[in-house]
Amino acid sequence: MIPELGNFALILAFCLSIILAVIPMAGAARGNALWISLARPLTAGVFVFLSISLLILGYSFVTDDFSVQFVANHSNTMLPIYYKITAVWGGHEGSFLFWTWMLGGWMLAVSIFSKAMPDEFVARVLSIMGMLSVGYILFMLATSNPFDRVLPLSPADGADLNAALQDFAFIIHPPSLYMGYVGFSVVFAFAIAALISGRLDAAWARWCRPWANAAWAILTMGLALGSWWAYYELGWGGWWAWDPVENPPMITWLLGAAMIHSLAATEKRGVFKSWTVLLAIMAFASSLLGTFITRSGLLTSVHAFATDPTRGVYILGFLALIIGGSLVLYAIRAPSLKSEFGFGSFSREVFLLANNMILVVASAAILLGTLYPMVYQALTGGELISVGPPYFNAIFIPLMAILAVFMAIGPISRWKKTSTEHLRSQLTKVALAAVALGIVIPVLLTLAIPFGTIATTVLSFWILFAMFKDIRSKIANKPTVAAGLRSLPVSYWGMTLAHFGFVMTMAGACLSSIYSIERSVLLQAGQSADLGRYNFRFEGTRPVQGPNFIADEATIVVSRSGEFYKNLYPQKRLYTSSGTPTSHMGIDGRFLRDLFTTLGDQRENGGWSMTVYVKPFVRWIWIGTIFIAFGGILAASDKRYRQFKVKQAEKMAKVSAASQSAAPASLNAGMDAGGSGA
Repeated sequence: MIPELGNFALILAFCLSIILAVIPMAGAARGNALWISLARPLTAGVFVFLSISLLILGYSFVTDDFSVQFVANHSNTMLPIYYKITAVWGGHEGSFLFWTWMLGGWMLAVSIFSKAMPDEFVARVLSIMGMLSVGYILFMLATSNPFDRVLPLSPADGADLNAALQDFAFIIHPPSLYMGYVGFSVVFAFAIAALISGRLDAAWARWCRPWANAAWAILTMGLALGSWWAYYELGWGGWWAWDPVENPPMITWLLGAAMIHSLAATEKRGVFKSWTVLLAIMAFASSLLGTFITRSGLLTSVHAFATDPTRGVYILGFLALIIGGSLVLYAIRAPSLKSEFGFGSFSREVFLLANNMILVVASAAILLGTLYPMVYQALTGGELISVGPPYFNAIFIPLMAILAVFMAIGPISRWKKTSTEHLRSQLTKVALAAVALGIVIPVLLTLAIPFGTIATTVLSFWILFAMFKDIRSKIANKPTVAAGLRSLPVSYWGMTLAHFGFVMTMAGACLSSIYSIERSVLLQAGQSADLGRYNFRFEGTRPVQGPNFIADEATIVVSRSGEFYKNLYPQKRLYTSSGTPTSHMGIDGRFLRDLFTTLGDQRENGGWSMTVYVKPFVRWIWIGTIFIAFGGILAASDKRYRQFKVKQAEKMAKVSAASQSAAPASLNAGMDAGGSGA
């Protein structure tokens, strides 16, 4: 009976979503204040009933109610309770309910934190998100109901959760990834609401920026956690495989990065309006594309959920309807979205546009490599081909190198027009210092001329020194350094931290790829293998009993330069319910390097196959993403966005309209002084 209550709550959420999609939108069109006022309570109702539905599904897992088909397919009586709870998003039906609940959470957040916006605009935003909720819930009720029963003969025990997903990272990776993914629905709704109302001005950009920053920062953490999980759980020693299911979140992240920079230009200077809206639509479309790929049944992957192509047809139709309709609206409104001000060939606007172009080209290249095998298979009827890392790396790495060059120039440049003399005075010493240290340090440390390392180091110093130079210039006229640092906007510090994180992640990815070494060996007890400065001695294995698995655990004694260093304990596990074998790595993680060991199979002679790795700087990848995400959250928390009331928006719109015929020199100067948090 209880699962039926969850299904009933889902139906009630569907009904309220329909009302939310229709009534507030009609009220905004007719100027009906009563209908507009219904948007917030309807949003709260949708969230409440989605929460009830999700809690009941979680209760079904905890109580081992295997009469619910989804529970029977993804749980087991021996599964630890924390994995029973997280198994809610361990399969297609439950993960989609969780996705929709996340949408409801974002809707509720918009309704609560939108007091500074006009009620008419908020009603349109929430109504658009209600339309998305209608589509998602209809998909569940029609094709993917998580409360479907197995009756009359329910299984006595469940099939078990995918063994690769029985890991701590799985507890936090999907929620953060989904929350970031779905967060771009808010930005999409803001963009479409602005197109409908015809109000796409600096006020709209300022309202939109914190939501875009928050969604992008959370998606950053979702991607990082997925990379970390793949690194230490899957056992292949890498951290990014260009998997066709991993790629769509990366595409969304790149488009989101372009959008938050474009939003800064739209807010500060009234430029790139149509481009910013298009980026919002594209970022949301890529999130729907990721949903389609994961749930269409086209791919077999540890990340993929569904195997029924009919579900993919629904999602593809939904994507075509939503994105197609948005693009039609955009085409109608685009001619009226003219920039308010011009800018010169050397200006912050140009460098932000260059940043956007690089990010969009990178995302397009990844999209092509991801979709081409599927399109080829559909057209030829042959086997699914693969586009591997060489393609992606050959395009992505040079583009990121060019992006790093512009990343240093952009913050130092000025709005509207920047003289070449200004750039020369600001960046000459920065460039010389970056080149000098970028060459000298790698050569001294390696006693060689490693071109890849030199390029990485030069670009890293280039961005870092430019950041310090920019901070120094901005606080030069303050009475003290502390006072100058306090005077800088929170959004500026968010940008600075995010750029610093990018440098750290870039350096970690490049240096780890260059200097990582590995060795596959077959060892019997007492034998050892050398790798770099380290010796790995295999001491044998012992049986280990887990809550729902049995394992052989190896003891590997690591010595460095002849001295004992550490013991590592990789495992070969067998999950008893499903009979699935997996590996559990033995890792010693340090700031400058990781030691990484995997245990393979036992051979007939009693030896064990294993692989040992030494991976320098690999931790920098994830430490850098923490800085990136924290920078995004910090920028979103800038109190200037919360204090931007409706009257200020109206005043800003009047100033903008009045200044179209005047040279905005004083405004430009003010922006350079305090509004650089792009």
